[in-house]
Amino acid sequence: MPGIVIVGAQWGDEGKGKATDLIAEDMDYVARFNGGNNAGHTVVVGDQEYALHLLPSGIINPKVTPVIGNGVVVDPQALFGEIDALESRGVDCGRLRISQSAHIIAPYHRTLDKVTERFLGKHKIGTTGRGIGPAYADKINRVGIRVHDLFNPDHLRDKVEASLHQKNQMLVKLYNRRAIDVDATVDELAGYADRLRPYVADTALILNRALDEGKGVLFEGGQATMLDVDHGTYPFVTSSNCTAGGACTGTGVGPTKIDRVVGVAKAYITRVGEGPFPTELDDESGEWLRQQGHEFGVTTGRARRCGWFDSLVSRYAVRVNGLTDIVLTKLDVLTGLETIPICVGYEVTTADGSRARVNEMPLDQGEFRSAVPVYEEVPGWSEPIDGARTFDEFPQAAKDYVHRLEDLSGCRISAIGSGPGRDQIVSVHSLVG
Repeated sequence: MPGIVIVGAQWGDEGKGKATDLIAEDMDYVARFNGGNNAGHTVVVGDQEYALHLLPSGIINPKVTPVIGNGVVVDPQALFGEIDALESRGVDCGRLRISQSAHIIAPYHRTLDKVTERFLGKHKIGTTGRGIGPAYADKINRVGIRVHDLFNPDHLRDKVEASLHQKNQMLVKLYNRRAIDVDATVDELAGYADRLRPYVADTALILNRALDEGKGVLFEGGQATMLDVDHGTYPFVTSSNCTAGGACTGTGVGPTKIDRVVGVAKAYITRVGEGPFPTELDDESGEWLRQQGHEFGVTTGRARRCGWFDSLVSRYAVRVNGLTDIVLTKLDVLTGLETIPICVGYEVTTADGSRARVNEMPLDQGEFRSAVPVYEEVPGWSEPIDGARTFDEFPQAAKDYVHRLEDLSGCRISAIGSGPGRDQIVSVHSLVG
């Protein structure tokens, strides 16, 4: 059985949960490797819909061991809220394993996230306010709190005091806010220890042994390629590595154990939060896509910005992730359009002030911010495709659209979402074999 990485190939919300759940049917483990409860995945099973944030999508499958890797930042309050909600609906969460080295989101991380975002004003990043960025900042600054620290009260107190020493100075003197109490913070975090303990394990050891024994492991990324802190549209990104390389650093599994990398992309494109978005449609076409695709955030409820498929973004995602396959979602949303635009290039402003056509993703954010999409239009289709179970059942125009996206992306499209249901996905090539 293989080690497979699954990542978002655009700006997130591509339908990774559904794709993960599909592949997890043949997996023994599903491991989240980055992000926190700022992620949002919707999994539909029969007439039941599950909105997941921190937990791996594979938790819905009773045959799978779900794992939260060391690269994830864990908010215990959010974690137990999500577990309680799932267990109240009959989903067994006792199989969950959490890395003892994962970092904790403390209450003061949420406070700092909200305060600093407001302070930035027009320069805000567009965070979810859930403390993700400050928790990762503490990790890099080596003042973070890890899961195993919760089990040692004295050690926990030392770490909280060290972390709050500087933060309270900032809150009081810079932001004119009240200082955070060390004792209250320690008591809250320590209060999670007993309930958390049964889930905690050396997950890197577990996953490596599983792969050595020939078991299947699916590595699930939160957010998406264009939000990666290194490879995304910086600074309008998240605080972790969402690209495929993050699967190794975020779980402790080496790259030689990865067999396949699957990218998930919508048949159009969306974005949440601030930052440049070349194909964004700030008109009735964008609103049509939003309503047809139900484009509102699982985690935040925010309306998503919508635009036409961007092949430069797709090609870039193929390159930086080393994608072997693409799962194309929400093709059914485009049904009814007479023609469908596809972005095949940008007109950008260069350093000398001139305009130029580019056919690959500009890494200079000035150029990217100035990008005006160059479109080609292909015929649309009117026949419903939500009942299709094979690729041949699609209208010819839908098949042609898929093939054109495949050519422009430089990667095969191995599965296609034809509707919101778990069974509404058409397999073209095996994602596992």
